[in-house]
Amino acid sequence: MRRDRVLLAAAERGAEAVLRLFAFDPHGITLGAHDSPERTLDLERCCADGVPWAVRPTGGRAIFHAEEWTYSLAAALSDAAWGGSQSDAYLRMSRCIVASLRTLGVPAALARPDRSTSARGSSAACFASTARHEIEIEGRKLVGSAQRRTQQALLQQGSLLLGDGHLRLADYVRTTQPQRLRAGLARSACDARPWLGDRPPLERWASALGGTLGSDVRRVDGTEGLFLLTLENSRSYTAALVQRER
Repeated sequence: MRRDRVLLAAAERGAEAVLRLFAFDPHGITLGAHDSPERTLDLERCCADGVPWAVRPTGGRAIFHAEEWTYSLAAALSDAAWGGSQSDAYLRMSRCIVASLRTLGVPAALARPDRSTSARGSSAACFASTARHEIEIEGRKLVGSAQRRTQQALLQQGSLLLGDGHLRLADYVRTTQPQRLRAGLARSACDARPWLGDRPPLERWASALGGTLGSDVRRVDGTEGLFLLTLENSRSYTAALVQRER
């Protein structure tokens, strides 16, 4: 999350747009920018089980990040390819993701513009509802995204489910009905494992997205990508970091 804040700050200064692909290691929870950790999470259980958490720069609701591909897009609002209105930015990125997944054999589709769903009793969970411009398979949410906009730039973050690890959120949010929440999440969301198999490498998605985005895109791999960020803010998302921020 700190790295994405750095990229947003760079975009505010006019840096080129950056689409970052990553995964969470260790697995953990992020909350929307307006969520209260104390009200949303059972922090004692998170600590006891060694589950790290962090607050995202973007909005939206809580996600347990496990078995997923994760992305972030940072761009200046004036960027001709990636800027513009909130709706335009959401739709553009969602179309790219759908196209890349279809090249991998995943039957992903944009949610219908008039469709908005929410599972009862699960208001704390991102994957309990589907909003406009989000991505689904046969009516069940596959990719959840959220955006933050400043006067000069935008940051969009999203999670693409590859398994059912996101259901673990039910064990750590404050709720009197964790099984109901887990069941609601299972009904409202799906994952791409039937088409991509277990633990597909992130590079596979990077190649598919690269083909979708075209030859103008410059791909940066591995540790080289750290040089897009300042040395001070290039640390990983770790339990130790989260504990200090608490």
